[in-house]
Amino acid sequence: MDSHTLAPPVPPFTTVPLPSQSAGHSISTSERGSFCLAVCSCGWRGPARRSRDLARKDANAHLAG
Repeated sequence: MDSHTLAPPVPPFTTVPLPSQSAGHSISTSERGSFCLAVCSCGWRGPARRSRDLARKDANAHLAG
């Protein structure tokens, strides 16, 4: 059997800015493995989603409400 090499550690989060911004709120998406979640500068975080589109919809709902 071949020996396995250790994989490099995964960074905790990578963020991609979204075009949606409101007064006092700056929304981005964070990815962790196969999951994506919306994050706001006010401290709000959406649920982890497998779909980036659903994470963006969560972010837009946060800005609207």
